[in-house]
Amino acid sequence: MITVAQEQHAILQAKQLQKLIEAVSSKGYEILGPTVRDGAIVYDRMESAEELPAGWTDEQEPGRYRLKRREDQAVFGYVVGPQSWKKYLHPAEVKLWAAERQGATFRILNNETKTKRPYAFLGVRACECAAIAIQDRVLLEDKYRDPIYQERRSRALVIAVQCTQAAATCFCASMGTGPRAKAGFDLALTELVSPGGHRFVVETGSKRGAEVLAELQTAPATDADCHEAEAAVDGAAAQQVRRLDTQGIKDLLYQNFEHPRWDNVAARCLTCANCTMVCPTCFCTAVEDVTDVTGNHAERWRRLDSCFTQSFSYIHGGSIRTSSKARYRQWMTHKLASWIDQFGTSGCVGCGRCITWCPVGIDITEEVRAIRGEENTHGKP
Repeated sequence: MITVAQEQHAILQAKQLQKLIEAVSSKGYEILGPTVRDGAIVYDRMESAEELPAGWTDEQEPGRYRLKRREDQAVFGYVVGPQSWKKYLHPAEVKLWAAERQGATFRILNNETKTKRPYAFLGVRACECAAIAIQDRVLLEDKYRDPIYQERRSRALVIAVQCTQAAATCFCASMGTGPRAKAGFDLALTELVSPGGHRFVVETGSKRGAEVLAELQTAPATDADCHEAEAAVDGAAAQQVRRLDTQGIKDLLYQNFEHPRWDNVAARCLTCANCTMVCPTCFCTAVEDVTDVTGNHAERWRRLDSCFTQSFSYIHGGSIRTSSKARYRQWMTHKLASWIDQFGTSGCVGCGRCITWCPVGIDITEEVRAIRGEENTHGKP
């Protein structure tokens, strides 16, 4: 159990969520948060607390995601959907520049990649805070910085929500990335729906967060409130049925490059790239130049790419990884092993999205378990 000083916490009643949104908006932020659309909980722009997924939860299994109604009106009573905050910090498509022909030359146009308003993310989970920190390391803290990511990230306000339930595909507890967000937020909310009322225990993580909280009607959190919040988060950790044993995992994967399990997973993998698209830390991109039919207008676009596409490893003479076996092995070995060599941390935060959104239900925790020679505990191939 994690204990934090009571004086760092306040109580915000659920009916005050709209006031929170208004307070953040008044500071010039564009608010992005969870809402229900197309049978899933997705992140989108919002102006009202009524757009939040109150009364909804999600059921997740390998290759399966469904929404269903809760028995209460919990606002954040779900886990994670198909999208991560990478959608806004490291967007799938960015126009880097455009140019037009003027006589015998091309003139580069005034290309602006900055967002008009800074983002405020509402409902960031612990695993997602960890994922953002990983992308910070990759895109900001290396030799070359990504200016597009830096501009969006430096101005973003993060309002985290502590997990009080887990999905069957979650394994953040074994990765040390959840279910409690310990850092990387401006405000953190723990939702309580109990006989004590529908309310949030609020923790401040920055000066910007404190300034927002100061504009709201709150009350000091009691010892009972803090204990109830801690118990709810501990309960989410206890619910997790999956875990990934990270002990010596880098050497394990390096030493098992020809393990027969790679053939097993290759027989099932569709190389659809779903796992990389839903992953909150995958960052690979490709650059594409396009022109109009007249040849007078040209554009350069940066688009998310995936190591599951055959063209990703293309060099002069052909692609290096032509088989699904080679591509899956590259993804998992990079995520769990060579990422550590490159950036000093694992590239996985245990959110479970790659398991849920894999059409054939490939489970990264079971693949590691199989390579270790351990018994399969989930009945998967």
